[in-house]
Amino acid sequence: MPRPPRSDVAGQLYHALNRGNARQPIFHKDADYEAFECILKEGLEKYPVDLLCYQWMPNHWHMVLMPREDGAMGRFLYWVSMTHAARHHAHYSATGTGHLYQGRFKSFPVQSDEHFLVVCRYVERNALAARLVERAEDWRFGSLYNWNGGKCGVSLTKWPIRRPPGWIARVNQALNEKEEKQLQRAIARSQPFGDPSWVESTARKHNLESTLHNLGRPRKLT
Repeated sequence: MPRPPRSDVAGQLYHALNRGNARQPIFHKDADYEAFECILKEGLEKYPVDLLCYQWMPNHWHMVLMPREDGAMGRFLYWVSMTHAARHHAHYSATGTGHLYQGRFKSFPVQSDEHFLVVCRYVERNALAARLVERAEDWRFGSLYNWNGGKCGVSLTKWPIRRPPGWIARVNQALNEKEEKQLQRAIARSQPFGDPSWVESTARKHNLESTLHNLGRPRKLT
């Protein structure tokens, strides 16, 4: 099966994620998360990419990124994933035991308006949704904790739109059904996330029209 198309254009916002192979853990203890933060910090110094929002979870991670050069996000996340896998295997004496990640990262473009805020809420409440914490801001390995004054190893880039008042309370509220459905569709298909006209124009601009089509084989005519 051919790989789905992927956009990586300077100045465009993206949600990116990757999971452990067979959904197995990629972080086992606090020190693993901290080591990953060190890798992220190294990567952000090496590649022209801005980090706006993130959350590391036991078997996957989410990031909202903006490359400052065409192709920079792919180079950055390739380096991060390969470096993380190599150091993880070395630490756990697991070299030769198989892949750490399920494959290459997934991503989709995000419109820089209320849709960007929806994506950031989804990312920053991930641990809360998984019932790992009682309040979203308590998860140490996420940008909400970072922004709220927690000590973290990576720096965040200023958002393209103003963070609304009462942001922490808003993150702690669940997404509504419409937001959740559209977001899960974007994640599953690498489809642009925004209002309908923006999604269509962005898909055309970045050669992502195939992400707008229904998945699966065409039905046979009888």
